[in-house]
Amino acid sequence: MTTHTPKQCLTFVYNAESSFFAQVLDLVHKTASPKTYQCHLCSLTYSGVSMKKEWKEFIGKFPCPAHFLHKDEFEMRYPKYAVEGYPVIFEIEAGVLKKLISADEVNELKTLADLESLIMKRLQ
Repeated sequence: MTTHTPKQCLTFVYNAESSFFAQVLDLVHKTASPKTYQCHLCSLTYSGVSMKKEWKEFIGKFPCPAHFLHKDEFEMRYPKYAVEGYPVIFEIEAGVLKKLISADEVNELKTLADLESLIMKRLQ
């Protein structure tokens, strides 16, 4: 991917909490009732407990590591960037966060390919 500078990174914020108990409940919810699971970003990028191979390959092409945070971790690390809705994707360049893709936009995506395409489009 050559559309952005080496200092430009992405931070993906899941609509989920980071505690072990919350993650176990999320896994059960995703498995038992995937259509009502609250984190569409998780649904697009993960199969059960592991990251989808295609997604891992896509983010592996970025010039710097992509960051993945649960909403509680994100709000603790970046309190002034807390948002109303999650999941959300931020672009970080020179330490400044800019919303790249909103929760509404993530939640409208149908496939992982749609997510990858939107990310590429926004980074151009």
